[in-house]
Amino acid sequence: MQVTETLSDGLKRAYAVLVPAADIESRRASRLSELAKQVNLPGFRPGKVPMPIVKQRFGGSVAAEILEQTINESTQQLMSERALRPAVTPKLEVVTADPTALGPAADLEFKIEMEILPDIAMPDFSTFSLTRQVAKVPAEEVDKAMADLAERNRDLVDYSEEELAARGENAGAAKGDVLTIDYLGKIDGVAFEGGTATDTDVDVGGGNFIPGFVEQLEGMRAGEEKIIEVTFPAEYQAANLAGKLATFEIKASKLRKPVPSPIDDTLAEKIGFETLDSLRDVLTSMRQRRLDELSRIRLKRSLLDVLAEHATFGPPDVLVDQEFDQIWKNLETSRTNGTLDEDDKAKSEDQLKTDYREIAARRVRLGLMLGEIGRINNIQVTQDELEMAIRQEASRYPGQEARMMEFYRSYPAAMDALRGPIFEDKVIDYILDSATTTDVEISVEALEKDPEEAAAGTPAAVEASSETPSGETPAA
Repeated sequence: MQVTETLSDGLKRAYAVLVPAADIESRRASRLSELAKQVNLPGFRPGKVPMPIVKQRFGGSVAAEILEQTINESTQQLMSERALRPAVTPKLEVVTADPTALGPAADLEFKIEMEILPDIAMPDFSTFSLTRQVAKVPAEEVDKAMADLAERNRDLVDYSEEELAARGENAGAAKGDVLTIDYLGKIDGVAFEGGTATDTDVDVGGGNFIPGFVEQLEGMRAGEEKIIEVTFPAEYQAANLAGKLATFEIKASKLRKPVPSPIDDTLAEKIGFETLDSLRDVLTSMRQRRLDELSRIRLKRSLLDVLAEHATFGPPDVLVDQEFDQIWKNLETSRTNGTLDEDDKAKSEDQLKTDYREIAARRVRLGLMLGEIGRINNIQVTQDELEMAIRQEASRYPGQEARMMEFYRSYPAAMDALRGPIFEDKVIDYILDSATTTDVEISVEALEKDPEEAAAGTPAAVEASSETPSGETPAA
């Protein structure tokens, strides 16, 4: 194999490769001989088919097979001998190849173009000094959650005759009461789908129905019937009902008062816990996990900022182009949906492209650095970690878990989408093990506030959850 370097410009490389005809002929002859020993053709004993017939029957497919095999092996040899690490799959162009399946083989010439990964200097992670913002769950927040649970697990108690009599003229449904009703909705005298229900508990004064519905139930008593008119909102989710005037035939059957469950062990037992303390512990733990997740997100952002200061190498243009295209597609979607950030609306198209290309370059540099850290330190995603991620993802589709798990196992691209974030988190953890991290306690409100709100001039399309490139972090 003869290799001539035709381009060496920054990270761009190009080579002309020539494989002599003798090598191609040797490969072809070897493969045809192998086939001749295996093929079964009518009129010939196995392994006794004459070579001219083997060539005539299989020469074309063998020529194509040898061409692909030779190009692949030659490319791998070139990469290995010159220690090349392409950023993406190299571009190949065949100049000349075997012109026939039966005649003498010709020289194989092809061109290969690529961008290689840059040399990435590893920083000393022990010099990194980071601040982790943490927050503890306030006791009053847990108290409120307990009160909400007590409200949701309330009992509905019938009013006694004495209580109703004491209310006098106000004995009908009032705000805070629960009225059980049957209703039949019609538009232009015709019942419509979804407009009928029986034994429905309605919180009088609540907001779970379309505007104007619950308000007209005030004053109704058990056994009373009435007809009300309600206009559906213009932006109602069902387009066939939006803005329409409807009548509802209402029949009230029960009037009751809600009695919240006492906040004690009985409430805990209702929900499936042994004691109130165990319920409180679980509520606190669940909330604390969410706060810890936010704390990690902020710490990760700080770490990425530090890494970005060390990632001063020039990224491959091809990767920046891919990342920019994805970001720009998101921006175009936001523009179409009318959700474009106000700051972006004020910028020219050229300024937007400049800003977002800088973001794309930063994200590629960070992704390459994380990938290189993982490669050098042999950080890998285990099969068990992938299986756990698949199960977690499949659990988001109740009733379809088995189908979703099969989907991920059958499609490598889908599996890579799960592998990337796991790999990235493991690299982040590796760096944090060496860095110095100081905890600073802040309020829950401060931790939950989106830090992007304070980042003036930050392009809006950058995902807040991660600044590394979309897809799997490069690890090659």
